Amino acid sequence: MEKQNKIALVTGGSRGLGKNAALKIAEKGIDVIVTYQSKKEEAENTVNEIKKLGVNAAALQLDVADSGSFDAFIAEVKATLQHTFNTSQFDFLVNNAGIGINAPFAETTEDQFDQLVNIHLKGPFFLTQKALAIINNGGSIINISSGLARFSLPGYSAYGAMKGAMETLTRYQAKELGAKGIRSNIIAPGAIETDFGGGVVRDNEQMNAGIASQTALGRVGLPDDIGGVVAFLCTEEARWINAQRIEISGGMFL
Repeated sequence: MEKQNKIALVTGGSRGLGKNAALKIAEKGIDVIVTYQSKKEEAENTVNEIKKLGVNAAALQLDVADSGSFDAFIAEVKATLQHTFNTSQFDFLVNNAGIGINAPFAETTEDQFDQLVNIHLKGPFFLTQKALAIINNGGSIINISSGLARFSLPGYSAYGAMKGAMETLTRYQAKELGAKGIRSNIIAPGAIETDFGGGVVRDNEQMNAGIASQTALGRVGLPDDIGGVVAFLCTEEARWINAQRIEISGGMFL
């Protein structure tokens, strides 16, 4: 009987940081389910890239802002685990899906605030809760924070507050899920060149240079700087890392 690969579920895994993490996880010999919100073709391309690395993969639609859809989504995950991976459980949940909203504190609207809560806090809180029934004992949760929870840049008060909440939640998850051998950690990327937030870090030369000048390693981060750390947290070597905030920023604002 062939050995069952471990399986990771990466939300928002069809592009940017999530895609990079999914590919790096696959390089470790771990099967991957990626979710996408609307860009099915991008997700299917990612699945094909993952399969070329010699592991199995699938893509499922998920809107993390809509917690009312999570029961149906978990049912879909169960069906996919059965017919694509021939198993009933998975091992690693990477709560990666997210958006950026930049608005001064004095001008942030309730709609903007609610959208950020739903995507960055309520979504991961309840998706993880509902996924617990199908996460293997000894599995792992990886949440995503931001350097913006440690340092403050004007315009990110709501976003940074959600990420600060996720850092606290990660410690509670680690404490309460330890009996099942489930670890929970959170990574905090610094500024990264992706299409996140309209690609401002990547495309605005002045901002890019400004961030590079405030980073000890002298440049802005790339998805390749982050994905491997997520993948590492899905390995046996990381088995004793728990309840940690791991900042991956090249040393921003030290």
